[in-house]
Amino acid sequence: MKNRNSNQEYWRANLKIVSVLLLVWFVVSFGFGILWSETLDQIQIGGFKLGFWFAQQGSIYVFVILIFIYVFLMNRLDKKYFESNDRD
Repeated sequence: MKNRNSNQEYWRANLKIVSVLLLVWFVVSFGFGILWSETLDQIQIGGFKLGFWFAQQGSIYVFVILIFIYVFLMNRLDKKYFESNDRD
């Protein structure tokens, strides 16, 4: 029974991580690239408008960074749950 509760906690933590990262990705890609693009276009980086940059490249960069964050968080989560299960 203890193992089942541990698996449910692990899955709940996994879904929380995925949900937060997907929310960040949605805000960056849809929000910055489409919804707030005109507002962000008032700022320029390297001669390019920021809204345009997010729509073309920024959301891709953020997605790649989110992949590395996901790997880091899942490795930490695996260590937390699987090392404690090995001791039991």
